[in-house]
Amino acid sequence: MIRRWTFGQKVGAGFAVTVALSVAIGVVAIYALRSVVGDKDRVIGVNAQVLIDAQKLYATAEKKGGAGRGFLLTREERFVTELREVRAEFTSVMEQLARNSSSEDERRLLAAIERSEAEHQQAFDRVIALRRTEAPLDEVSQAFESQISPSRARLDDDLRAFVSSEQQLLDRAIRASTAKASRSMTLVGAIAVIILVFASLAAFALTRTLARQIGTAVGQVQSSSAELQASATQQATGSKEQATAMSEISTTISELLATSRQITESAQRVAKIAEQTAIAARAGDETVEITHQSIAGIRRQVDLIVNHMLELGKKSQQIGAVLEIVSELAEQTNILAINATIEAAGAGESGKRFAVVAEEIRKLADRVAGSTKEIRGLIEDVRSAVNTTVMATETGSKAVDAGSKQFGHVAVSFKQIGELVVSTTEAAREIELSTKQQMTAVEQVNVAIRNVAQASKETEASSGQTQQTASQLAFLSKDLLRLVQPQAA
Repeated sequence: MIRRWTFGQKVGAGFAVTVALSVAIGVVAIYALRSVVGDKDRVIGVNAQVLIDAQKLYATAEKKGGAGRGFLLTREERFVTELREVRAEFTSVMEQLARNSSSEDERRLLAAIERSEAEHQQAFDRVIALRRTEAPLDEVSQAFESQISPSRARLDDDLRAFVSSEQQLLDRAIRASTAKASRSMTLVGAIAVIILVFASLAAFALTRTLARQIGTAVGQVQSSSAELQASATQQATGSKEQATAMSEISTTISELLATSRQITESAQRVAKIAEQTAIAARAGDETVEITHQSIAGIRRQVDLIVNHMLELGKKSQQIGAVLEIVSELAEQTNILAINATIEAAGAGESGKRFAVVAEEIRKLADRVAGSTKEIRGLIEDVRSAVNTTVMATETGSKAVDAGSKQFGHVAVSFKQIGELVVSTTEAAREIELSTKQQMTAVEQVNVAIRNVAQASKETEASSGQTQQTASQLAFLSKDLLRLVQPQAA
């Protein structure tokens, strides 16, 4: 199956094996390093810390003894307070040591230290109580020597035993960590040697396999170079024909580009004429609107005249009614004047003056009656004139209505003309835009055709270079075959 692999697959397989071996070395080295670092960290973080805490116990015990002796000498309570604080610190260190202890020996030694410290504290408490009772200093000194000193000696012995034990544990941990580091280095070195040997064998096998495969490939390259020369000759001939065809197409595209430019110019002129027509149509629409408003004003004036004429007719009728009353009053006054004249004539000499007055009243009544008849005639003339005016104004109003309707139709026609002109303008602009886009596309096609023509010429030139390259490739394949398979030479 390996013989069927390609050149790239075999190189990739060799590279993959090398990478896998390198990863294996790296994994083993990382595991060994982490193991060694973990052991070192445990030695530094646990064993060394335990030894440091044990040294703290020594210092705390010394501080505790100093505080106790200070109270026994001076009887100052501040030393008792300091004694309690130091004992609390001693207890805290003991608790931390108990948490970090990992063996039965450590726990046993810590229990012994705890008992010795409790006995030492009890002895201090008894001597401190004795010192507070005004006892002689010699008695206090004897109690100190007999009770505190022995308990302190036992406490020091237990502390030294614990420190010695922790020192031995630390030394053993350091030796074990060093031995593990040495084993890890030996393992990494051995794996590196094995991998180096395996990589050498794989490289030798891969080299022999690749040499055979390259020899086969070189033979194929030699046959392919001959085919490449024939193909390059055909390609050169086709490139010449393609260059001729591209030249003809370029000429046709140039003519199409000139036609597109003429269409664009014509569309621009149509758009300008349409815009002018639209402006004239809008002006005509505005004129028709103004005329329509004027006719509406005339209609309102005619209606106002008709209303005034009708009001004048009503007033003339009222005047006629008043004249009827005045005429009746004149007739009654005339009758009364005649009766008064008759009565004055019957009265004799005393009624002459009254008869003169009655005569004057009768004459006045006659003149009033005559004036009334004349006014009635004038009123009739006014009524006739009013009726004639009303008829004329109604005829004019109808004519105005007809003219207003006609102007309305004209206004609608102008609006339709304006809309059509706007549509024509938009269509002309769209034609102009489409023609411009077409012209741009034709220019791009023209540029592309030129590029293709240039590419055809370059292809024709490169075909000759390909022929030369194929010849050189044939010579190089022969040289490569001599290098890979010397017996083939």
